[in-house]
Amino acid sequence: MPRILKKISQISIFVTIIMLALLGYISSPVALILGIVFTFLFGDSFQEKTKEATHTLLKLSVIGLGFGMSLAEVMKVSKDGFLITASSIFLTISLGLLLIKMMGIDKKLGFLMASGTAICGGSAIAAISPIAGANHKTMSIAIGVVFLLNSIALLIFPALGHFFDLTQEQFGFWCAIAIHDTSSVVGAALEYGDESLQIATTLKLARTLWIIPLSFFAMFIFKSKDQKIKIPLFILGFIIAMLMNSYQLIPQNISSVIFDTSKRLLVVTLFLVGSNLTINDLKESGFKPVLFSIILWVFISVFSFVFVQV
Repeated sequence: MPRILKKISQISIFVTIIMLALLGYISSPVALILGIVFTFLFGDSFQEKTKEATHTLLKLSVIGLGFGMSLAEVMKVSKDGFLITASSIFLTISLGLLLIKMMGIDKKLGFLMASGTAICGGSAIAAISPIAGANHKTMSIAIGVVFLLNSIALLIFPALGHFFDLTQEQFGFWCAIAIHDTSSVVGAALEYGDESLQIATTLKLARTLWIIPLSFFAMFIFKSKDQKIKIPLFILGFIIAMLMNSYQLIPQNISSVIFDTSKRLLVVTLFLVGSNLTINDLKESGFKPVLFSIILWVFISVFSFVFVQV
């Protein structure tokens, strides 16, 4: 009986947090922290059920955000952000390859973490893993380490942005380049302001498309010619939503409701993301891979911060 009551209480707390997030009473960083605390207190019994839901909600949230953006603004942001995106990816991958040799890190693991840092966290790692011939454990470690840094970034970047008095535009560009995973980028920008959210989401999705050339480069590095390149389809959904909003194919009040709902769904997603982080995941990574990722993350953060200040 006590075990049943404990399970009921866990489910009640879990559902309550999700409802509070949907109603707009919880911010992005708080949702992430609550997810981490929940798993620390109650264990990872919800992980298997929430992992797929996390990916689905993230994709739906990003698509929904497209209903709050215009084609003209997206084109401008993509054009303005091309140089910083291309240069940051090239330099991060180059530094990653150099550090792999200097630190004696497994080539597959190091390249996956460098790819996740340079482009888009888990999406890039998942796309590059079959090309590099990485096993599930290698992929899990890479995602775990990159995810840890994403979580830290989501918590500290908005505060740093205010401390350095960054404009909405500057912060949008900075977090879109310096934070790896889409959920954390959008979560940090959401906390900073709507203009920052639009810029960060647009530039982040444009950055995700760099998975394609990076995949070809990975084929060259690992001598793999038979692997298919996976392009995230939710980007297409985002573009369709943006076009529907830009040409007013649906009423503006409906677009606004979808956009606002998507922002709240994203907060729920961040709670689920936090609940999927466990101590064991971090222990398995070891010290060197964590240090490797921290060096790359600090590099891309400082580089992009200086770039947006120029």
